[in-house]
Amino acid sequence: QVQLVESGGGLVQAGGSLRLSCAASGRTFSSYAMGWFRQAPGKEREFVAAISWSGGSTYYADSVKGRFTISRDNAKNTVYLQMNSLKPEDTAVYYCATPKRAGWVSIHKQGYDYWGQGTQVTVSS
Repeated sequence: QVQLVESGGGLVQAGGSLRLSCAASGRTFSSYAMGWFRQAPGKEREFVAAISWSGGSTYYADSVKGRFTISRDNAKNTVYLQMNSLKPEDTAVYYCATPKRAGWVSIHKQGYDYWGQGTQVTVSS
């Protein structure tokens, strides 16, 4: 049983920064890739970023590359998403996720099995 809990969302002005956290429990954290997705009203859930089990490989959607940074602290069982230079287009509910299979990483939502409840990020003009 894996549980993921996101935190850190909120309201920020365009150009501002926000750091999201996702705390995991229920299994060995360090062996699994982690991903961040987001979903805006009326839109599909889309990939944002992913990180390998070791933290050595990261992946980003083109829309956030250069502005967002994904990282993990295995000692704290936590994955982070540092978001800088935020734009109104970044407004969405952000979800963290992890697959059942250890050692796998994906940029597709179908590649993930466990999801957090989401945290709202709103960027004003």
